[in-house]
Amino acid sequence: MKILVTGSNGLLGQKLVYKLKTNSNFNLIATARGENRLIDKSDYVYEQLDITNYENVKAIFEKHKPDVIINSAAMTNVDACETEREAALLMNATSVAHQVKVLENLRSDSYNPHFIHLSTDFIFDGTHGPLTEEEKPNPLSYYAETKLEAERIVLASKLKWAIARTVLVYGIVDNMSRSNIVLWVKQNLEQGKTINVVDDQFRTPTLAEDLADGCILIAEKKAEGVFNISGKDFYSIIELAYVVADYYKLDKSLIKPSKSADIKQPAKRPPRTGFIIDKARKILGYDPHSFPEGIKLMEEQINRMKK
Repeated sequence: MKILVTGSNGLLGQKLVYKLKTNSNFNLIATARGENRLIDKSDYVYEQLDITNYENVKAIFEKHKPDVIINSAAMTNVDACETEREAALLMNATSVAHQVKVLENLRSDSYNPHFIHLSTDFIFDGTHGPLTEEEKPNPLSYYAETKLEAERIVLASKLKWAIARTVLVYGIVDNMSRSNIVLWVKQNLEQGKTINVVDDQFRTPTLAEDLADGCILIAEKKAEGVFNISGKDFYSIIELAYVVADYYKLDKSLIKPSKSADIKQPAKRPPRTGFIIDKARKILGYDPHSFPEGIKLMEEQINRMKK
């Protein structure tokens, strides 16, 4: 099967590329805006693709006619989405409409592509959690509104589709250019800095490798519908920070509890989300790492990069 990944320079995109290029079930086409930023460029085709440009999407999809599309590209900076609304809507929703329309036009008796779209826990208002796939969305931020709009576009399409919703993804990219909750806590505590961490937000943090595995399982099993693909451990954000500190044997007294209301951010965050992943376990055989196991895996990757 031909599988095309959008956003292959991103965190999830990179994990998908490295897992799919060695997967004998698939021929991989990796796509992103601009140059290929992955270190390993072997065993897959790379195409520059701007998913906000309809003609560009049409040209690349017509050229390759992928059996499966994993749309991992998105504008994920929640605060930037709040202030740069046109860009957010274009990247997170209009681009999905472009892909869906092109694929619907390409559909035939012999070609029926499977569109797998990445979504987020932020489409919910966070009044309670963890959540099942049946939960009713109620977005609090513009980022969340654009992601929910994308879900509506996918749901209304004539395609075979799946939506993989996820939560607080962490992991390492090739060039280490991106921080995450684990690195942020580790680096600050190693430098002896005090950090303020919210104790009134709750999540199920997701290792990027696990999220990639979940997407690939959806593709392999030709699964359709909505799936929660996240970590299995439910923590407050401050508990996450304590787990990181414990793992690296760093000084937990430097971690100070704070409230979401005290942190000045343009976009509102849902207080309590996190996912129940029973459906993905049962239908897909999805089995994510624990959060401490995820930290260990990341640490091994960092050490390999240093060599």
